[in-house]
Amino acid sequence: MNIYSITPLAIILSLAINSSAWAQPKSDNSLPRSTPEAQGVSSAIIQAFIEAADKEINTMHSFMLVRHGHVIAECWWSPQTSETSHILNSLSKSFTSTAVGLVVAEGKLSVEDPVLKFFPDLAPAETSENLKAMKVKDLLTMSTGHDKEPKPGPQDIWVKTFLAHPVPHKPGTKFVYNSQATYTLSAIVQKVTGKTVLEYLQPRLFEPLGIKNPTWGTSPQGITLGGWGLFITTEDIAKFGQLYLQKGKWNGKQLVPQDWVEAATGKQVENGPKPNSDWGQGYGYQFWQCRHGAYRGDGASGQFCIVLPEQDAVIAITAHTGNMQAQLTLIWDKLLPAFNAKELEVNKAAQEKMKQAFANLKAKEGPPKK
Repeated sequence: MNIYSITPLAIILSLAINSSAWAQPKSDNSLPRSTPEAQGVSSAIIQAFIEAADKEINTMHSFMLVRHGHVIAECWWSPQTSETSHILNSLSKSFTSTAVGLVVAEGKLSVEDPVLKFFPDLAPAETSENLKAMKVKDLLTMSTGHDKEPKPGPQDIWVKTFLAHPVPHKPGTKFVYNSQATYTLSAIVQKVTGKTVLEYLQPRLFEPLGIKNPTWGTSPQGITLGGWGLFITTEDIAKFGQLYLQKGKWNGKQLVPQDWVEAATGKQVENGPKPNSDWGQGYGYQFWQCRHGAYRGDGASGQFCIVLPEQDAVIAITAHTGNMQAQLTLIWDKLLPAFNAKELEVNKAAQEKMKQAFANLKAKEGPPKK
């Protein structure tokens, strides 16, 4: 299967000009639609951002902008469509974090629990003091005490390889990006619930959000990958971001505890200082801090779920690019100026021009050059 699950159809663009029509959901499971100006955003600036992204980023696949809970702009680079189930890569981590938060809320787990508690049969014969000190919280914050990420082989038991890897630093003191830490979180969720993360999240997250047919790979041990491998659509990404923007509440129901949302998306550890980089602003529970008061989940090759609390907005992006910072820099430079506190005057001409610009988008051929 192609990793992008591309459906070879013409681009689908759900933009309309009548604002009253846009204000209604497309279906029971879709976010409501509106015009940019009705939600205080300039259509012309959105268009300029998309044109710049199309020119400068190799290669964009999709973009969706949500403001005040309404989708106000959405486009796909052909052959991608609104129905394309796209690989999230490490954006999957934020969903695993959500599963951990729900298990914590159920009282089956604590972030202060030692990791070894869950895998006594997989622990190395000699366990270091640092390994004994490693907690669930350290997995969440990528501060396991490792110098580098463990790399299990195809015949290895992944958690066993993780636990056998040297832990030269005291857990909680050094940030090292570590997808196997997230996989181990997934294994812990499965250990305490008897369900894979995918199975566990199905009735608690995916179904309430209207995320249909999510797929997620597993390890040779049958454990959801956790740190990568989830496939969902662009709008599904936007719904997830909107849930977090709403502090875990959806349709009047608290799906994810507010205190978990705040802890997961706040700065738990330092990963800088890199003042001009969105990879040096701090890290939470499998969420990155951004500049401009935002936070995000992200994945390799340009997958983003960006939450902007100050603008009451969410941005969902899929792509296949080698320069993810360029995507974020374009958002800060080109798109942030589009947001206004109040509704703007109706501008049907600008909306139609934006619609026409979106209709001609085509993904560039092949992967990015390095």
